[in-house]
Amino acid sequence: MAHLPDFISDLAIILITASIVTIIFKWLKQPVVLGYIVAGFLASLHFKEFVEKLVVKVTGISEQQVSGVFKALPEISDMGNVTIWSELGIIFLLFALGLEFSFKKLMDVGGKASIATLINMGSMIIIGYLAGELLIVNLIPDWSPMNSIFLGGMLSMSSTTIIIKAFNDMNLQKKKFAGIVFGMLIVEDLAAIVMMVLLSTFAVSQHFEGGELANSVVKLIFFMLMWFVVGIYMIPTLLKKLKKYLNDETLLIVAIGLCLGMVYFATAVGFSAALGAFIMGSVLAETIESRHIEHLIEPLKNLFGAVFFVSVGMMIDPAVIYEYALLILLLTLVVLIGRVIFATLGVLASGEGLKVAIQSGFSLAQIGEFSFIIATLGMSLGVITETLYPIIVAVSVITTFTTPYCIKYSENAYNWIEKRMPSRWSKLIEGYGVSSYNTVNKQNDWKKLLKSILTLVAVYFTVSIAILLVFQSFITPYIVEYVPGSIWGNVISAIITLLAMAPFLRAIMMKKNRSTEFKNLWQDNRLNRGALISLVAFRIIICIVLVLMVLIPLFPKLTVLMVIISLAVVTLIIFSEGFKEQSRRIEARFLENLNLKQLLDEKKAAILPTVANDLRSKNIHIEEFEISQSSSSIGRTLRELNFRQKTGVNIVTIIRGSKKINIPDGNERLYPFDRLVVSGSDEEMLQLAQYLQDKRAQASEMEEEAQHHISLSQYLVEKGSSLIGKTIVSAGIREKTECMVIGVDRGEASIINVEPAIQFQEGDIIWLAGEKDKLNSFEENIADLEPLIP
Repeated sequence: MAHLPDFISDLAIILITASIVTIIFKWLKQPVVLGYIVAGFLASLHFKEFVEKLVVKVTGISEQQVSGVFKALPEISDMGNVTIWSELGIIFLLFALGLEFSFKKLMDVGGKASIATLINMGSMIIIGYLAGELLIVNLIPDWSPMNSIFLGGMLSMSSTTIIIKAFNDMNLQKKKFAGIVFGMLIVEDLAAIVMMVLLSTFAVSQHFEGGELANSVVKLIFFMLMWFVVGIYMIPTLLKKLKKYLNDETLLIVAIGLCLGMVYFATAVGFSAALGAFIMGSVLAETIESRHIEHLIEPLKNLFGAVFFVSVGMMIDPAVIYEYALLILLLTLVVLIGRVIFATLGVLASGEGLKVAIQSGFSLAQIGEFSFIIATLGMSLGVITETLYPIIVAVSVITTFTTPYCIKYSENAYNWIEKRMPSRWSKLIEGYGVSSYNTVNKQNDWKKLLKSILTLVAVYFTVSIAILLVFQSFITPYIVEYVPGSIWGNVISAIITLLAMAPFLRAIMMKKNRSTEFKNLWQDNRLNRGALISLVAFRIIICIVLVLMVLIPLFPKLTVLMVIISLAVVTLIIFSEGFKEQSRRIEARFLENLNLKQLLDEKKAAILPTVANDLRSKNIHIEEFEISQSSSSIGRTLRELNFRQKTGVNIVTIIRGSKKINIPDGNERLYPFDRLVVSGSDEEMLQLAQYLQDKRAQASEMEEEAQHHISLSQYLVEKGSSLIGKTIVSAGIREKTECMVIGVDRGEASIINVEPAIQFQEGDIIWLAGEKDKLNSFEENIADLEPLIP
């Protein structure tokens, strides 16, 4: 018999256990993630040891006898295998998260979500660190400051999976506070990636320095921006050109290849595999294939993600949980109280009203999957104690179970607080952001100009530095080595490097100098001209510095001459039409790739996102509802359905395939799979959702009661039958019986393609198709036809 590798047998144990437990959890209507954690505990050695001790204690059987029985059971043979699978799980989880993330989506959620998240996360990191240093340090012997730092990071992360599950179960997705929570989760995801990089840096150095922190942050921003810009420029174009070759199979392979390629590159330059996977996911999120890739990658994410969460469950040690039960309870209270308070304060600080803030705060009162990833990072770096892992998992499990109840009673908490608030705090209840909202967004020209210039300078400066580093590390040494004469090798290297950087240098110096805002400011006030000239001069100086960064390492003894040459190079770049055209082409392709998906989505959308955001600021929401094929609303007019009277919403648009019916009148009828774009408040949206759900349920019940199936039966044409000599048409079989003749057996022959003009003969066996009750009443309709098989 062939030996089964441990790698496969371990995976079999993990997946069989996970499948059984998760089915039970689905039956109990509990989150699947918790099922994976429980499955991991059941498959672990900790569980086996726990059960062995329990059996010995209860039955009195010797330890050796009990151990002998349990040894016969299958067990994980090599935890190293599980570690490999779980690392793949983290990679695919972060890749899928990046696909759902999108940097443009981060820009869309705006400053409100960013402000709220930074206040919430920052406060919880500090609280977690203080809890570790003031309370836990005396409870766990090998506790260190690094454990406190990682604990703060773990307590600062909410669970996207659990929150989405709770909102779906409670039908709250269309509430205003749910949208704010989703925006905060997007910002939280990005902040978590940054935090993982910084924690890795701290863990390696084992000390804190301002310069080191700044260096890590700058390095991270540089590489993220570079990967994003280069990725957006190249990958959508590549996918577009290869589209005719990309079926499901090849697109999946390409997506995984890009993901793992970025993982390899990220680790090679000193970052984590998780960061590389996230970046590539966020780049692919901006392509038109993003939803397709997301759909294809989901089974892999589910498989490897399940193994990761199972590996988390394997770290649960009942002995540790029992010993530190009081600490687990303490940390649970810190999460429940701290996250509610600071998330609420964060949302209030962003300008929202008290009710929305409290509902958001109560929704975020848990920790989840990212906390496990941070804990895994700390374990892999060897900087946190093994005791912390089962403790944080236990806290996550408890807060996961409390999340639906926190959300459910958040409105009661608001009502209690509102009754006890002083009347002078009414502004806090309404929210200063809502009350001061202005429908016309009047940004001054200076703000718009500076924002656009800072953005393009940051992007093109990053690209220029990246080109410089690539040439200095790989290309220049090769040229200098193989070109005869040291001076000529350096000259050729400098020329090639500057030619590659020139289009981006020109963009830094000249972009936006002829924009509408620049012209308005120039003509508006003479004082503006000095500032504008200084702004242009500053950008030119940046480019001179970049040119010197190329020249001085190659010609270190000719500094003064290099300064003069750099001025000449910059002047040449400014007046060169070739570099100008090249710069425009590069920018046009980048913007086309970046905006293509958004433009396609806007074409499909009934209302532009900017309009939807303006309405949302006025507490008016735009949502889509699909009419199912079993809905009782099908075929009825909007006047008959009267959604406005019954639910309060307004029907803005009906999307029917590629057709849009804007502002439909009362005579418009609904058809299956119509999408209704409606406007209304939170409560009105919920009423419509409930109304459509009730109608769908009624239609389903009616459909089940009225199910009709086609059956087959045989009938013998006996002697004396009135069918003898008649055709199907003349006998009127369809009209009288609502059955259809599909075949005739005549002697040894079978006539399958029955013509309407065929004449029945004595002894014919007629094959009939129809509903069962119609076949049963066939004799009553044609009295002299007797069935061969009743």
